[in-house]
Amino acid sequence: MQKNSRFFYFILITTTIIVGILSRKIEGVPTFFGDSLYAVMVYFVLRMFFLNLNLKKTAILALSFCFCIEFLQLYRADWMLEIRRTALGHCVLGQGFLWSDLGFYTIGVLIAFGIDPTWGKRN
Repeated sequence: MQKNSRFFYFILITTTIIVGILSRKIEGVPTFFGDSLYAVMVYFVLRMFFLNLNLKKTAILALSFCFCIEFLQLYRADWMLEIRRTALGHCVLGQGFLWSDLGFYTIGVLIAFGIDPTWGKRN
């Protein structure tokens, strides 16, 4: 069962990434949608690797990770800016700090927590 659960989370992660990329390509989709999806993806990645972790702890870890990435954007060292100029660095680390992103990450984690496939089996 655990192996199937990991695969299912992998499918959720992949779907979230695809929707996130498409949301940046479709005109009229607000950019905060991608920020929330980023948090959803982080939550599901943690679930995939830590299946036995309590769901609330997973949510707290996911939110903490997203907040750390956002606050890391305040660090403006040249080497960090070079990483952010790459496509992968931009996607993972972002570009600039916004207080509003913290709210969108919170919404994303709450959504992921609410739709987690193990919702009925909360520990």
